[in-house]
Order: sequence, then C-alpha cells, then structure tokens
Amino acid sequence: MMTYTNRLKRGFYRQGPNYRFDDQVDFTDIKETFGFRTMTVGKWVTKEERFIGANLIYDALADLAQILQLPPTALGLRGKLNFAFGHGGQQHVQAHYNSATQTLALAKNAGGGALAHEWFHAFDHHISRHLFPRHSAYFFASKLWLEHSINTNHPLNLALDSFYKSVFLKSDGQHANHYVAQSMLADKQHGQFYMSMPEELAARCFEACIAKHEHIKNTFLVSDLQHSTLIYPDDEHIQSSRGALEHYFHNLGVLLSN
Repeated sequence: MMTYTNRLKRGFYRQGPNYRFDDQVDFTDIKETFGFRTMTVGKWVTKEERFIGANLIYDALADLAQILQLPPTALGLRGKLNFAFGHGGQQHVQAHYNSATQTLALAKNAGGGALAHEWFHAFDHHISRHLFPRHSAYFFASKLWLEHSINTNHPLNLALDSFYKSVFLKSDGQHANHYVAQSMLADKQHGQFYMSMPEELAARCFEACIAKHEHIKNTFLVSDLQHSTLIYPDDEHIQSSRGALEHYFHNLGVLLSN
C-alpha cells in the first residue's frame, strides 16, 4: 500500500502494485511505456512538479492497464493519442480530451482524479471508427450507438455493444435506465445539456467501474466519487457494466498479446 502525501500540493491516495520500485520516472518513460504519440509538458510546470506529476501519472496509467488487463502500450490507442500535462487544457477545467487533436490534457494542479474519465473519452472517440466506420471520426461511439447500428463483423464489437447497452438501457434493452433519467432531470433543473450527454454518461459509468476495483485504488486515476456533485450509476448498475467492460477488455488484451 502506498500513500502520496505531496499531492502536487495536496496528496493522492494509492493502493496497488509497485511498478516503479520507488524509481523516478520522467515523461519520456510515460510516452514509451504507454504508447502515446506525443508527450507535452507545459512551460510553467516546475522541475519539482515534473517529478511528482510523472510518478503519479505513470502509476495511474499502470493501474488502469492492470485493471483493464491490457498491455500498457494499448493505452496510447495504437499510437494515436497525445498526452499533455500542464499544457493545452481549458480554463477552469481539471482535464480535457480534445477530439480534433486526439489529445488528453491534464491541468497541472487540478487534473488528478480525472484521468480515467478522460482516457475513456479518448477511447470512446478512437473506437467509433471501428464500431461505426461509415460515420465521422469526430464523433464519440457512445453518441453514435444511440443513433446507428454497430459494425458486427468482429466479436469484440459485440462485447463493447453490451457495455454501451448497460450504460443507457434497462435490462429489457428497450427503455432508458434510472441513471439516464436522473441525469436528464438534473440537466433540466440546471437548464443545461451536460450530465446527460451520451459521452459523459459513458465516461462516468466507466470511471465508476474503475473505482470499484477490489484491489487497486488510485485517487489520481479516479477521484472520490461518493462525494462528487455529479451523478453516477448505482451499485447494481455498476456491477452490470463492469461485467461487460471486463469481458471486452479481457478479450482485447488477449488479442493484443498474441
């Protein structure tokens, strides 16, 4: 069990395997280990912050790969995903995925806790071209899933179809579930369209599944969802979605390892 007390000025809790054996890593190690296309660090990130941030990000990504049972390089999405730390984000936003540039950006001081959520946005965007090859690559698969039939030529696509179905629909496969209804109601009450956006519903469901892992806990990867003001699926919903996710990523990991 490992606890980070220097929290890039606050502190992050982590319980999981020791991948680095207390060695210091840098952002080049992250790029090469996890298969990112590019790695950019902002000019306002100090040397101390680079050291702390690199270790936190490395461990969080290693935890994510371990949870998903994927080879670490798979997180770079076939070398198409760019990563930025303290650079290229949006003002007042702790983390952001830019689909136009395929860049996952973490804010220097506030990005911790959002990594799983934003990585799923990147995956959701990346996989759309495989699930829905006739449609624009600038759309998220979660959104397209509600509007089009998936490409059924590959069994992995059917496995991922089960996850998206669990995100949005009741067990009858026909009607919107309680999670969707709650999110729509919250948006209506606040006069916005955010909580019930398909890509946000899917990303929050994904991070809730990651947070429920029995042995690996990492608050840099996923923040404390119990005290979040956002809406997340309940435990029964998470259990159903986790089963679909584990089936998909396990089989993807086997395919990539052969």
